[in-house]
Amino acid sequence: MPPTLASLVHHSALKLTVRAGEDRLDVPVRWAHASELADPVPYMEGGELLLITALKLDAEDPEAMLRYVKRLVGAGVVGLGFAVGVNYEEIPEALVDAAEKEGLPLLEVPRRTPFLAISKAVSAAIAADQYRAVTAGFAAQRELTRQALTAGPEGLLAALATQVDGWAALYDASGAIVATAPEWAGRRAARLTSDVERLRQRPAPASAVVVGPESEDRVELHSLGTGRRPRAALAVGTAAALGTAERYAVHSAIALLTLTTERSRSLYAAEQRVGAAVLRMLLAGEPDHARAVVGDLYGGLLDAPFRIIVAESVSASAARVHADAHAHARVPAHTSTPTSGSARTKSTPPPNAAAALVAADIGGDRLGGLAEIVESAAARSGEAVLVVPEGERLVVLAADGGAAVAACAEYAAALEAARAVPEQSAGDEDELVVGMSAPSGPIAAAAAYKHAEQALSVARRRGRVLVEHDQLAAGSVLPLLADDAVRAFADSLLRPLYAHDATGRGDLVASLRAWLSRHGQWDAAAADLGVHRHTLRYRMRRVEEILGRSLDDPDARMDLWLALKTTAAD
Repeated sequence: MPPTLASLVHHSALKLTVRAGEDRLDVPVRWAHASELADPVPYMEGGELLLITALKLDAEDPEAMLRYVKRLVGAGVVGLGFAVGVNYEEIPEALVDAAEKEGLPLLEVPRRTPFLAISKAVSAAIAADQYRAVTAGFAAQRELTRQALTAGPEGLLAALATQVDGWAALYDASGAIVATAPEWAGRRAARLTSDVERLRQRPAPASAVVVGPESEDRVELHSLGTGRRPRAALAVGTAAALGTAERYAVHSAIALLTLTTERSRSLYAAEQRVGAAVLRMLLAGEPDHARAVVGDLYGGLLDAPFRIIVAESVSASAARVHADAHAHARVPAHTSTPTSGSARTKSTPPPNAAAALVAADIGGDRLGGLAEIVESAAARSGEAVLVVPEGERLVVLAADGGAAVAACAEYAAALEAARAVPEQSAGDEDELVVGMSAPSGPIAAAAAYKHAEQALSVARRRGRVLVEHDQLAAGSVLPLLADDAVRAFADSLLRPLYAHDATGRGDLVASLRAWLSRHGQWDAAAADLGVHRHTLRYRMRRVEEILGRSLDDPDARMDLWLALKTTAAD
């Protein structure tokens, strides 16, 4: 159960007192938020416990308090916590009356209870609830898997109905009912055949929610199958919307039933879904659970250093814009020799396999091409690889230094070479961008995934096909600043100085650049400029006066230096 106002009132450490709305304390609390704004409503999402001291409120004005409380109720605020002994020794009656009238629970917060303690209590309760849901979800997954293996679809449906406290039904490709659990659910399932038929007409995977009259259940329909046409459908009926644990159970049932109903693709589907589950466990910081699920399926992949590769498609026009912007900055991309752990040096020509695949797939499915060449390379070398499609992305977990990682780099190099040839340009078709983490292990999988995403972002920004994370710290930060927004900032910041210099009254820009490059050393900077140090001091005072910023401020010096470097590249 998520935290409620009642659970916070019963929290012995908080010492909260209910002053209004005693009959509405069972409402869930999504978050606790402190705000002294006269109108915090624009910043509310609904479900919050709002904490105030009435610093900017006329809490003794009945009309003002009634307007205030009405606004909170309309925004979905579930409770109001008022700290006494700060601005008011007790809660003003005007606020109490307004809360009573509008039915908003009003809690009195003693002076010794900081708002932070309430926020921590809410956060801890939410985290505990989420942990219970995830734990229950894993338990449901294990039970559903056991039932699927021992009792088939009928046993799985029975276990699912128990998990969601409702009923479940399985339909075949024609829309006919295959099994239901409990048995009495057959009549309800029969009334959904037309909805199942409409669902089958949509590309898989597809889902729909069917809500009947108030006396009827809420039913979720899910298509089963990996092809465009669903092979089956699952219906799950419950009295209310599914919670997190129930959602885990339904998703697990969908995966298991897909494996059961689509025998022709069972092996490939099983590997991909197990791979997705393994990846989720690794990213959730549960490597032991991941190893337990994997068993021998992926060999020793999780026992040696591996790399995580994240790839996605972007429009060719967007890729060209980023590439042109990066070239316009005239700051060379990182081209230094990679470390021993790098996937491949840029100077290595792509082998025939990757080049041939690119040539045959220009304007086609780049993500599919990457998956194919990575899996083929791993199969030829006898190494394990985990390939998980995630919507418009592809996530690969491959052994460091292995054939799959090398194949990825070769495919990227072939794509880079194809971009340089006009007749091989993909036009407006999607282009591939890839980010690759540094070598990592199961314990640090979440960090490796983040690093791969960071490298992916840089690859997208620079118009590159592949960027490795261990390349990001090399070279300069300036390539990351090569876009129109940064140049606009630099031009705006330095424009007053350029305008001053245009009048012939002094060279402030060159003087500022020399002074910053010499770390503020007056004599050295003045010598570079060929002027007296007093002249340079005068010019720096003029820079401060014109810009309204102190050069003693390190942030100001950093902004100015980056602006100078950015404009110097134009």
